[in-house]
Amino acid sequence: MFRTLAKATAAIAVVCTAAGAGLALDEGRAGAATPTAGSATRTASSAGASSAGASSAGSAFTGSDFTGTRKIRVDGHSVNVSCAGRAHRGRPLVMLMAGGGEGLDNMAALQKSLSRTNRVCSYDRLGEGASDQPAAGTLQTVDDTGALLTGVLDRLAGDRPVVLAGHSLGGYIAARYAPGHTDRVKGLVLLDATIPHLTRDMNRTIPADATGVPAQVRDGAIAVNEGQNPEQFVIADGPVRSAGHIPVEILKHESQYAEVPEYGPALEKMWAGGQREWQRISTRSSLTTAKGSGHYIHTDRPDLALKAVQKVAHRAAHQH
Repeated sequence: MFRTLAKATAAIAVVCTAAGAGLALDEGRAGAATPTAGSATRTASSAGASSAGASSAGSAFTGSDFTGTRKIRVDGHSVNVSCAGRAHRGRPLVMLMAGGGEGLDNMAALQKSLSRTNRVCSYDRLGEGASDQPAAGTLQTVDDTGALLTGVLDRLAGDRPVVLAGHSLGGYIAARYAPGHTDRVKGLVLLDATIPHLTRDMNRTIPADATGVPAQVRDGAIAVNEGQNPEQFVIADGPVRSAGHIPVEILKHESQYAEVPEYGPALEKMWAGGQREWQRISTRSSLTTAKGSGHYIHTDRPDLALKAVQKVAHRAAHQH
């Protein structure tokens, strides 16, 4: 991912680079491997699969007949995807969605674990990993990212049910997408998802007269939310819409802001409040604190992330 002026900025904006804001925001935890957004196609071995025989972009295939990484065409864009595991009758496809500033390989270990019992895929959004860049000078909205996700699911899932499992910005996008697509999305897992009102809550938590790192954190987060990130994606505040009764597991970090002592407790309260907001997405939602975890729950507590996805996938397969 990206380097910071201080570790204190980790996971404040939980997205990408704050271009022009004088600060690069880092989702990554200290010492974690952090691939760059513009790197080449990820190795399929990292997702527990071989990419031998991968086809060229745009070739025809169904979502259940390949293992590894491939390029597909969605609305005129080249999108990098990875799939592993066998499709089982009645079982949903699990779609993993990485955080901002990261490619699909960031969730490769989770994909490998899940592939032992599930058909699981992941993809690079426009501006991330090995997918195309968004059009220069344009901003993407939730409608744009949703349209891309629909196109990817059309190719990889067909008419099968889907469970979305997203980390950080990926979780935010999944949570915004699910309520309008309950015909397809039958379960949701949010791993420290970007909160629904990050700009509003950041302004409330760190005052306008703050200076130093706290001011950089606030201004950087807001700049990212306005579209100064690799995806050129506007992370807009908004209410949580209902997705009915689908099973939803929400995991939040235990501690992330210790290095911003002046505002750390308030930021933790802000983040926890945002995770509680996400609970409104379903009458069957559950919120859990991942003990011993920072923002990267699937890295710090892979056991909890795996359990959450498996639980939702099982419920999605058996709901009536």
